[in-house]
Amino acid sequence: MPNASSWSASSPLLLLWEDSSGTRIFLSLLYAVLAISGTLSNVMVIYLVFSFKKLQTTSNAFIVNGCAADLSVCALWMPQEAVLGLLPPNSSSLRSAEYRLLRGGLLSLGLTVSLASHLLVAFNRYVLITKLPSVYQALYQRRHTGCMIGLSWALALLLVPLLPGLWTPGSAQQPPPRQTDGGSRYTALLLALAVLGQTALLLHCYLGIVRRGRGSAKRVSVLNFHLLRQLPFPAAPPPPRRAQRRLSSVSVLLLCCVFLLGTQPLVWVSLLGFFLRPAPAALQAASWLLLCSLSALNPLLYTWRSEEFRRAARSVLPRAEGSAAAPRHAAA
Repeated sequence: MPNASSWSASSPLLLLWEDSSGTRIFLSLLYAVLAISGTLSNVMVIYLVFSFKKLQTTSNAFIVNGCAADLSVCALWMPQEAVLGLLPPNSSSLRSAEYRLLRGGLLSLGLTVSLASHLLVAFNRYVLITKLPSVYQALYQRRHTGCMIGLSWALALLLVPLLPGLWTPGSAQQPPPRQTDGGSRYTALLLALAVLGQTALLLHCYLGIVRRGRGSAKRVSVLNFHLLRQLPFPAAPPPPRRAQRRLSSVSVLLLCCVFLLGTQPLVWVSLLGFFLRPAPAALQAASWLLLCSLSALNPLLYTWRSEEFRRAARSVLPRAEGSAAAPRHAAA
């Protein structure tokens, strides 16, 4: 019968090495909440973009791409983790290497495409705001946009056989920190450096938007790209310029802070484990949980400031229809 270490080794993203029943139940409930909320929010964003023509823009195409990737995490991977946390430690499902690889593949596919989509959205907005309109039109033709989206999935599919080795050790007799081989250590290092580089590019794009935001707002409205409301700018009628710049900066910085909170703990835990010593198991689990939780938060990060998204959501929700019908009835 497997002991506590074998349970932890079979699902290191879900459970801590102590694997008490309270820990398993708590993390299972947490994954269940993230799975439900993330699935609903990602499906809602995809549905709105495909249903409303005003939302069918280049920037939203990258957002939908990220939502589709996040569904791999929220709708397919998280529910399995929630259920596995409630199973007894001697369950055969937990000892199946093939099943662990399947779960790891779903997770690596979703996270890789999701992180790539973050960068694609940031670069799209950076080009729109800081470059000439002719440059934006030439770069973001429909064919080029489709190629960018396709490359994000192709990159993820190439990495799927590699990344699950980070959390699926070959033996289930010891906790992973003692059995991590050189290949897994270097894979963790490459993953950390890739996320760190992606974060640096994303911050460069959004900080560039903050610096050039005021001059670009007029350019976007003249060209009628329907992207101004997707950016962290207020909807019409705009407030005074100083308030607009302050609100735009706060929105961009908030997005960047949430992204940093979700990605950087894993980066530094991985670097610590490679250059010094493995981090405590609780810290490793917490860093992975923060990264996975981004899949549930991403739809809100990119739509909460968009009046177009809010208007579209109000038009499809039954509650919005009921509240709109009440005034008409009263007026009659």
